[in-house]
Amino acid sequence: MSIDFTLDDGGIATIVINRPDRMNAMDAEHYRGLSEAWQRVRDDPAVRVAIVTGAGEKSFSAGADIKSFLTAPPTFSDMWLTQKDQLLNRGLEVWKPIIAAVNGYCLAGGMTLLMATDIRIAATHATFNVAEVKRGIVPGNGGTQRILEQLPYPIAMEMLLTGDAIDAARAAQFGLVNAVVPMAELMATARRYAERIAANAPLAVQAAKELAVRSRDVDRGTGLRMESLVNRLLQCTADATEGPAAFAAKRPPQFRGA
Repeated sequence: MSIDFTLDDGGIATIVINRPDRMNAMDAEHYRGLSEAWQRVRDDPAVRVAIVTGAGEKSFSAGADIKSFLTAPPTFSDMWLTQKDQLLNRGLEVWKPIIAAVNGYCLAGGMTLLMATDIRIAATHATFNVAEVKRGIVPGNGGTQRILEQLPYPIAMEMLLTGDAIDAARAAQFGLVNAVVPMAELMATARRYAERIAANAPLAVQAAKELAVRSRDVDRGTGLRMESLVNRLLQCTADATEGPAAFAAKRPPQFRGA
């Protein structure tokens, strides 16, 4: 049982939450491992895009292992260690695209992880909920902060306040996931998305993600200015020369992230 990390020659990292006997729920050790995986995605220039999924065919992740955290809650001093074991959904800035391949139950903390990813593919049997109110708490790590950005208000509030689940078809209907496919096609579909992204200029891809995400927190004029400045910087890169040259020569570009 672990957080498994692999990286192929095309720059596609695959992160597997490997704890199927616990529905891929995460205790403190697994959260630390996931934090390390996200930091590697962020820091390793060989990584261009990452796919996150769960082991097996039953569960993407059931979030925090309730038994583990109820029997060994964090100390109060940890409340102010805000950068400790930082997670994607807790605020770690990872500008490389993240694809979620949802292979079953996507519950509680699994759902908040999903909402911090960029592209989501779900197996037909996947289900989604934020059921923390049924346990006397609220969704953490961004659960209450992102859901209204990603779902229509009444649907988001229905999920938050009832704790009830929605199926993959309804998740797709409201735009929570990009596609719903049979389980046998899940990882292949996620990889096709990843390959299309990895074929693009890495610096431009990361810049596009950062600009889009930060646009939610700045006024339009500031966002347009940021966009203009970043584009000017990108025009000085080797990839910005390679892209037009490859287009003119009718050949695939060889982007280096430089």
